[in-house]
Amino acid sequence: MATHQETTETLRGWFTGRLPEGLFDGPPEVTVDREEITVIGRIPEPETAEGASAAEKAAAVAGRIKEFRERTRSARMRVAREAEHEFRRKVSWWVRCGETTQPFTTLSVPVMTRLKQTDRQLLDTLVDAGVARSRSDALAWCVRQVGQRAESWLSDLRDAMQKVEEVRDAGPDLD
Repeated sequence: MATHQETTETLRGWFTGRLPEGLFDGPPEVTVDREEITVIGRIPEPETAEGASAAEKAAAVAGRIKEFRERTRSARMRVAREAEHEFRRKVSWWVRCGETTQPFTTLSVPVMTRLKQTDRQLLDTLVDAGVARSRSDALAWCVRQVGQRAESWLSDLRDAMQKVEEVRDAGPDLD
């Protein structure tokens, strides 16, 4: 069984080889989970007039991203269909231009969970306060908050899980 890192590296290699030459400035970033492959590519920033305001630069970047999205749609969709058939996961596209990262497509996957009353009350408080429209949105908000505030801990946890996979893969063959 391939490790998560091997799967990510295989997918990154596959997309690097499969994407049209020059589509992105350099190889794409690829992240993967059970349902989705996210491909993030960098595109060149547009040149703006000397002394351009922040608003002008932001509008130029937004225009460049929109132009790129429209111009490359058929090529990206052709590669996505092939990847979805090959790897049995949906493909999402994002682009980076300067400091801006823009998703083109994303997958929203329902996740079922069982919650005790105190946890449901917490979600209901977020809904009642207008932080979220529903319990589902409130739970997604909570997950984002944990992700933003615990990135170092999550990184350590992912590293530890990778080491466990490596040790497991290096173990004796029990067949």
